[in-house]
Amino acid sequence: MTTTPCTALITGASAGIGAAFAHHLAANGYQLLLVARRADRLRELATQLTARHDVRCEVFAADLTDSAAPAAIVDYADRQGLPVDVLINNAGLSGKTAFADTPWNALAGEIQLMVTAPTELAHLVIPGMKNRHWGRIVNLSSVAAFAPPGAGLLYTGIKSYVLDTSQALDMELKHHGIHVTALCPGFTRTEFHDVMGTRDKADHLPRILWQQPDAVVAEGWDAVMKGKPVCVPGIVNKISAVAMKPLPVRLGYLLGKTFNPFKNS
Repeated sequence: MTTTPCTALITGASAGIGAAFAHHLAANGYQLLLVARRADRLRELATQLTARHDVRCEVFAADLTDSAAPAAIVDYADRQGLPVDVLINNAGLSGKTAFADTPWNALAGEIQLMVTAPTELAHLVIPGMKNRHWGRIVNLSSVAAFAPPGAGLLYTGIKSYVLDTSQALDMELKHHGIHVTALCPGFTRTEFHDVMGTRDKADHLPRILWQQPDAVVAEGWDAVMKGKPVCVPGIVNKISAVAMKPLPVRLGYLLGKTFNPFKNS
């Protein structure tokens, strides 16, 4: 590592867990490149972080469902002289309708956003991390990656991909000084369920299931710094993940079909 301030690239930075990562890393002296679709929210957050922590904070408005976005983001970072030392792949969503009823362009966008884009961003920034012999990557998976699949949704399969790929990358890169962690939160108090249109259902879930974004971020950042390839934050989520993983495939299928709290009607 050099004495130059490290730079963190955060996707989905305008709210929720992404914004919480921005606050956490700015407080620890990291320069930031904040990425999301909403430029106004990004600029407001950047101004706040710069004033509070005296760190450089650049913004780049991009829609990661666009296949050209990852290369454009990293090209912008290069032109701004911001070598990416930390990558937080946080941007995400979940489909609102059954697979067969969803237009293909919406499904393709979901896959681009949560599978292709984070994988490409990692591929683009890892060479620089290897040259500097240091890097940290946090990929947002979910406790859903340990759960039975949900009827009609790509979400659990996508999050399982993120979980498995993060571990594979960590195995490959750790001896280069690069840690990769799959952060697997459960229900978190963000805008996620508002966007999904499942706020009413979410609000009926027991309070004990919920975490605040700051708590998720603190545990996730501690995990990646310590070189832990998987982080399930919160005691309730840890118990859930342990309980769900050993389930026989057939039983997992039946539970996912029966007890999915956001089941499509």
